[in-house]
Amino acid sequence: MHHLVRTANGRRLQVEVPVTSWERPVFLLHGMPGSRVGPRPRIRFLQQCGAALISFDRPGYGGSDRWPGRQVADAVEDVAAVADALGLKRFAVVGRSGGGPHALACAALLPDRVTRAAAMVALAPRDAEGLDWFAGMAPFNVQEFRTAVTDPERYAARIIPRSAVIRRNPARMLEDLYSELTEDDRRIVSDSRTWSMLLRNYREALRTPYGWIDDAIALTSPWGFDPARIRVPVLLWHGAKDVFSPASHFSWLAARIPRVKAVLEPKAAHFASLRALPQVLDWLLAGASRS
Repeated sequence: MHHLVRTANGRRLQVEVPVTSWERPVFLLHGMPGSRVGPRPRIRFLQQCGAALISFDRPGYGGSDRWPGRQVADAVEDVAAVADALGLKRFAVVGRSGGGPHALACAALLPDRVTRAAAMVALAPRDAEGLDWFAGMAPFNVQEFRTAVTDPERYAARIIPRSAVIRRNPARMLEDLYSELTEDDRRIVSDSRTWSMLLRNYREALRTPYGWIDDAIALTSPWGFDPARIRVPVLLWHGAKDVFSPASHFSWLAARIPRVKAVLEPKAAHFASLRALPQVLDWLLAGASRS
């Protein structure tokens, strides 16, 4: 079921609401670029574990209004607005890839509402002390993120036409990434169900280019919170062979988040997080209280 939620400042958020019990709610924060219809476990798994998986388009993606100049920490306002609209007091949260830092923001800034949080193949803050942020990162990602940092207007000028091309032919997104993928990641994205889901996700995400633009700028700017101040239990999941979010980012976060369970899969890369999501949900729900 699709719903529109209004935020306190009048923006619209497009929300995907499950038709299940609200007893075990989990927010799933999508990647970059991404949308509420992005990768998720099969319905049968969600029914068996009783998870009410809630997703929404971050500002500027899909059916959600843009929020120019947003920080990573601002995701907290939107998660709280959706939870309030659905009558949820407590919930878990998981973010994959670009959604990972946004999930950590919820853990840091909503400690009375978040039961557990998970960040999968997440980036560390751009200003992370002692971290060579670009080390081990695919050349294409280095170029894109460097431009977002040094010349945001130029970055936006590049993303706008690229988004239009991908919107018309979402397979281009995976074709652009293909040379950077490990053999394992290629097998994962080549699965017919996963491939179809990813294409649907990219097409919906890029109705406009601004979510992608604002995400990249937010992720490479100060986040607005300190991961070291997170007090709720956190699971970090990462693949050691990831070149989109290098494992050094995982190590930096794992060394600073106090109540962390850190899982580094030695043979996995970026898209293996799709395969690991059910196990991560099991961990989140093991600590979830009723809403």
